[in-house]
Amino acid sequence: MTRWFLILLSALGLAGCGYNDFQSLDEQTKSAWSEVLNQYQRRADLVPNIVATVKGEAAFEQETLTKVIEARAKATSIQVTPETLNNPQAFQKFQAAQGELGSALSRLMVVSEKYPTLKANAGFRDLRVQLEGTENRITVARNRYIQAVQAYNVLARSFPSNLTAMVFSYQVKPAFTVANEAAISTPPVVDFGKK
Repeated sequence: MTRWFLILLSALGLAGCGYNDFQSLDEQTKSAWSEVLNQYQRRADLVPNIVATVKGEAAFEQETLTKVIEARAKATSIQVTPETLNNPQAFQKFQAAQGELGSALSRLMVVSEKYPTLKANAGFRDLRVQLEGTENRITVARNRYIQAVQAYNVLARSFPSNLTAMVFSYQVKPAFTVANEAAISTPPVVDFGKK
């Protein structure tokens, strides 16, 4: 009888301490992270087609293409595992590589505006639309991940569930950050002077 009482007491104690909530929220963060990775992979898969289309423009700036190719190689070379979510340094490294790829693609799209034959290329226009759609999907997936991490981290820091977090070593998960926070907080310079 005492044994069953202890099992029942333990079960009730675990139910009220947030253990099950940690399990649920941890799975939500993993699921949200998987969607972020899925969208990053979609973007990486578009890059070779965009590069091949742009290479057809004889006078296109090779340096811009090289930066895109290098950024894609760097972004896809980083091995992402479930532990990446719990390792702030690995997470930051992955995030930085994805940021570089996004920046390189943005520069490519800006530079492509200078080439009328490229802008007129239907294949390039289709790829550009796909890339823009993918960037929007990445934003949505990242926002969902940020919300899932926020819920998990609130549970990990709130009393009494923070005691459960300490007992079971549930660490606060890293969230997405902006790599160039200082640069984006500075207003852009707008010059309407002569070109």
